[in-house]
Amino acid sequence: MSANEADQFERIVLPHLDAAYNLARWLAGNDHDAEDIAQEACVRAFRFIGGHRGGDARAWLLAIVRNTAFSWLKKNRPHAVVSIDDDELAQIEDQNVPAKATFSADKNALRAALEALQLEFREAIVLRELEGLSYKEIAEVAKVPVGTVMSRLARARRQLQKHFAQKEGES
Repeated sequence: MSANEADQFERIVLPHLDAAYNLARWLAGNDHDAEDIAQEACVRAFRFIGGHRGGDARAWLLAIVRNTAFSWLKKNRPHAVVSIDDDELAQIEDQNVPAKATFSADKNALRAALEALQLEFREAIVLRELEGLSYKEIAEVAKVPVGTVMSRLARARRQLQKHFAQKEGES
């Protein structure tokens, strides 16, 4: 690797390591596996830094993290990767409104609710609500159409609302 590529890696990847680990953590479900996934993703980014052609560096790195996580999960936990029907109708939110926390629950309750979501839904919620990516950026990271992103977000939000409504009913 040339000095230019090393500088490029530092400029493109290093500022987004927290976001990379955060996504890996939510996809893997634990710190240990997230560290392995994030490290492997950084190795891949380092190896292919010459392939970055500009644009959003964070979205580029998160796409690598996502692909690394799904490969890792498929190899180590094949039951964790679940496919959904991409033709579902979506509830469309106003994208001009900034991303915000969907619920005002305490952190532990929210963490448990997010971890209970199917992987594709958790990924969409984490990228939108915690990382602040736009629908288009999420679509690029997940390599799915924007309509699929909207569908996944709508389903994830409904499931979270249902989860909290049930918890509230139990109180």
